[in-house]
Amino acid sequence: MRIPMDRLSPDVLERLIEEFVTREGTDYGMATHSFEDKCASVRRQLGQGDAAIVFDADTETCNIVTEEALREEESLSEGDR
Repeated sequence: MRIPMDRLSPDVLERLIEEFVTREGTDYGMATHSFEDKCASVRRQLGQGDAAIVFDADTETCNIVTEEALREEESLSEGDR
């Protein structure tokens, strides 16, 4: 289930973004970026619709994913029908 970013309090949104940015394995390429820059980039992607916040009812967790990954997952789910 998608969660619009404006449905979260500013504090919860900030913590979700920070958790995502600090997660092991997040790839930012060869360039070095500050923590603040990474958070701003994720916030911008959410605002532009390039990424989305999703809630998984099975695990009761939220995650930030790219729209491309969501489309791929939805495409795979439709193939299961």
